[in-house]
Amino acid sequence: MSDEHYFSQTPNTEFRPKEISVELDGRKVSVTTAGGVFSPDHIDTGTQVLLEHLDQVPPSGDLLDVGCGWGAIALAMALHSPHATIWAIDVNDRSLELTRMNAARLGLTNIKVCRPEEVPTGLKLNGIWSNPPIRVGKDVLHEILLTWLPRLEADAEAFLVVQKNLGADSLHRWLEAEMPANYSTIRVDTAKSFRVLRVKNRG
Repeated sequence: MSDEHYFSQTPNTEFRPKEISVELDGRKVSVTTAGGVFSPDHIDTGTQVLLEHLDQVPPSGDLLDVGCGWGAIALAMALHSPHATIWAIDVNDRSLELTRMNAARLGLTNIKVCRPEEVPTGLKLNGIWSNPPIRVGKDVLHEILLTWLPRLEADAEAFLVVQKNLGADSLHRWLEAEMPANYSTIRVDTAKSFRVLRVKNRG
């Protein structure tokens, strides 16, 4: 699968769903994945590193997973914080379909799966958790981040995982330079060639 498939609206590959076993929020579960989405065979290493910080997910409020893929981060957040509303967004229609299927399969009713433009315009976010689509290129990535990070509530945080050799440190510097003065960006973890960056709206 080429990288372009998972951030295209409609993947070129035939839809062939398959089941895999994964661990989410400390529970072994079966989920449905397919080719044409990000990391269809397992939870990728970056997402695993990010989910090591699942204890930082707020217990309630509106939380966002940017680029949900088949749903690993959104599902884990929904399991961990059943009183929160999880917005799982992606531009890939297959990703949205799989995330809906997996939420239903796990009996999770607190996930709202939609395209980015379907998130209500004035909705403020209590948290953002994302393994952002670095390979879309810097311009598109920066546009994505500048769309969602300003929607954080005061004192709310975004956790982003980025591979070191794909520009984690330069992204860190860009966030420090481009976000408003009331935002802070710090590196909270380095593991398995990945950085976890925490972006906070200090209010």
